[in-house]
Amino acid sequence: MKILIADDEKLARERLRGLVTDLSLGAVVGEADNGEAVLQQTEQLQPDVILLDIRMPGMGGLETALHLDQLDNPPAVIFTTAYDEYALQAFEAHAVDYLLKPVRRERLSKAIKSVQRLSQAQLVGLQESAGQSTAAHISARDHGGIKLVPVENIHYFQAGDKYITVYHTEGSVLIEEPLKSLEERLSKIFIRIHRNALVAKRLVTALEKNEQGQCLVRLRGIDDSLEVSRRHVAEIRQLLKQQAK
Repeated sequence: MKILIADDEKLARERLRGLVTDLSLGAVVGEADNGEAVLQQTEQLQPDVILLDIRMPGMGGLETALHLDQLDNPPAVIFTTAYDEYALQAFEAHAVDYLLKPVRRERLSKAIKSVQRLSQAQLVGLQESAGQSTAAHISARDHGGIKLVPVENIHYFQAGDKYITVYHTEGSVLIEEPLKSLEERLSKIFIRIHRNALVAKRLVTALEKNEQGQCLVRLRGIDDSLEVSRRHVAEIRQLLKQQAK
């Protein structure tokens, strides 16, 4: 079994590596100290299991696991954490395996021998329970790998027949996540303007009508205007009033 160890503390990684080796649980194929490195090494090394620290600088373990789940053949994930007993109830409620630091030999052995892949629903539920419902990135499939787009760089989402197009500062990518799910996860920073579109609140600058009487929204830094359905006009007007204060 190929194992990737992810923790921002070198001593923690060394201890886990030693335990894996001593207990003959598999081969440690790599180490990472942040979420982005985990994604890169997963694509390169194709580990079967990742021992994934929850709290790392930048992208934490929960968001990293959500992006890993987008891969064609995602690895199994076992979280490592120093959370207290109350916080760990969230892990148990969503049937997510975890190791409490400092990791004990017997517990590590049991976790790896009974490891299973996590579902997207489990991961989203856990992230929301931990108060991290807004991810810092959107992940798109890219030649079997993952392309990360920072949420702060996204202008708008637009639904097509099968995919959602994510328009951002460097172009666009396609994702498969339903628009309704994106709306629920990103409601603090995006607003629905149409049954097929969400736009970044910070970019909304004006509401206008074209010659055909359709309502359109103008976004800062974007030439094209986007159609606003009648049911969402009042929400856009309210947003503009709030921004004018």
